[in-house]
Amino acid sequence: MYLWYKELPKLNMADYKTTVDYFAALKTSAITPSGRAKDRFHFTYPTDVWQAMSLGGVELGYGITWSHTASGVLPRVWAVAMVEPGSPAALAGLHRGDTLLSVNGVDMQDITVQGVAAINAGLSPAKAGDSYPFVLSRGGASLPVTLTAANVVAAPVQNDRVLASASGTVGYLQFHDHNAVAESQLADAFTRFKSAGVSDLMLDMRYNGGGYVVLAAELAYMIAGPDATKGKIFEQVHRNDKQKVAKPQLFAATAAGLSSTLMKAGTVLPYLGLKRVTILTTPGTCSASESVINGLRGVDIEVTLIGGETCGKPYVFTPVPNCGTTYFAIEAQGANNKGFGDYADGFAPTCKVDDDLAHEMGDTSEGMLAAALSYRATGVCPATPMRNRSLKINPLQVERPQGKQIAIRLR
Repeated sequence: MYLWYKELPKLNMADYKTTVDYFAALKTSAITPSGRAKDRFHFTYPTDVWQAMSLGGVELGYGITWSHTASGVLPRVWAVAMVEPGSPAALAGLHRGDTLLSVNGVDMQDITVQGVAAINAGLSPAKAGDSYPFVLSRGGASLPVTLTAANVVAAPVQNDRVLASASGTVGYLQFHDHNAVAESQLADAFTRFKSAGVSDLMLDMRYNGGGYVVLAAELAYMIAGPDATKGKIFEQVHRNDKQKVAKPQLFAATAAGLSSTLMKAGTVLPYLGLKRVTILTTPGTCSASESVINGLRGVDIEVTLIGGETCGKPYVFTPVPNCGTTYFAIEAQGANNKGFGDYADGFAPTCKVDDDLAHEMGDTSEGMLAAALSYRATGVCPATPMRNRSLKINPLQVERPQGKQIAIRLR
């Protein structure tokens, strides 16, 4: 099934202690034109963890999305990018922009084996109920908290708002995960947008690491409507030469019923019928989120990207469970209605703007949204990137699922 099976190394299975170790090494070593590994999305999950995430949006942790400097780069700078409502982090009073100073009694700059292990234990709790001390900084003041890990029910769709402007009504929507729970939430948000007469959309997917492609096809339909998408290919997957040609994923005008208790299969979806959409992006915008961008551009919807370059995952896998472990191996590369799918190094932003952690997402003063609204009005990118007003912590990476890989580890 592996897309690049001709590039697999010759390995001796007996040299590996576990099946997971063997699977981890069984992938191509080729690189992209920019020098990145071609297969950066080869991983496994305990099956029960994966099912909880993809079906119910449940994740073990504190409810924090972190932004941080690249792995291996000192000084390490980690900051809170998003706090899940009702999560342990929210109950502890943490906010977007809080900067991490120490974990588990260890300074974030510690490079000893024992220190890194202690930090990792705190950042990646093993089970619900595990508690660790954290010290963060806010406005120069120390902020000590104790966080207790829980199975957090994440809200994939948040903060849908209507913004008035002189040239029409603008909808704003945070969309964080293409999971089963999101299907009905997206439909509800677009129903509200349609009732409000929204004529432009700011879709905030800066931390959306992907998920179900069929949900991306539904979202793209709700943006563009039937006139632009009827009978058109949203994504055609191209497999290796051992496999049969797959049926294309068309733009979806009805719900797939990913969670039948929330939304029945065949439910007619609302749509706005827009000719253009603005999407807020970072390197955390990945997989199915990039399919939305590529799919819409394939039917000539104008897609403006504000923020950072996306992660670069035009690839598809089918999760395969076996003996308690679910395996994710790249099976295909997706292409849009025009046959384009070559974005392994990500989509470049129309306007490059830093993620402004000094303001809450959805605040019209937040750098990326402010730039998006300005570009909508003038057609001109800001003269200089809107950098964080009080946080000098760039460049950052976003620790959200990229193709659903969300383990947080220091190296």
